[in-house]
Amino acid sequence: MDTSIYWPTFLFWFFAAVCCMFAIGVVLATNIVRMAFYLVLSLAASSGLFFLAGADFVGAMQLMIYVGGTLVLLIFGVMLTSQAKFVSMKTSQFDWTLAALAGLCLLAVLISAALAIPEWKGLERAEAESLGIPQTATPLGMGLLGARVDAPQRSGYLLVFEIVSVHLLVVLVGAAYLARAKRKRSTAVG
Repeated sequence: MDTSIYWPTFLFWFFAAVCCMFAIGVVLATNIVRMAFYLVLSLAASSGLFFLAGADFVGAMQLMIYVGGTLVLLIFGVMLTSQAKFVSMKTSQFDWTLAALAGLCLLAVLISAALAIPEWKGLERAEAESLGIPQTATPLGMGLLGARVDAPQRSGYLLVFEIVSVHLLVVLVGAAYLARAKRKRSTAVG
């Protein structure tokens, strides 16, 4: 029995479950920093879904723009402007009810639209194999590791750039923490 045919299905359900679970975590969390972390994981899982669908460019842009850029700015904005150690949000019952109603309406529209398209019902395995679609994630993975797929004799700089950006993120988080600690000591002394 060939178990390789089940991996795409398993990975789809895994990424979909992770994406939904952390999206619910974003909605239910009261701590802004935790919300941002859950949003990072939800968006990363949705980029995995894009990679599984063969939309490598969209998946890579999802990772680089939303996970790598927008959320880093959000976290820095929270860290640098918050007055408390952990910023909490309180949501009224009316807001929860209104959000649930809007979410259920959107879910109904999306489900009805998805079920109305016959092409989305999928292909049989034999039909899918006859299309001969190549594996497209390999060149992207090699590009992320620094190997140039267009010119293998030259190396790329994407992995090095990502390592440097993560290093700068750690440095900026440390600087913000030290600045906050110094500000607290100066207000306590004065």
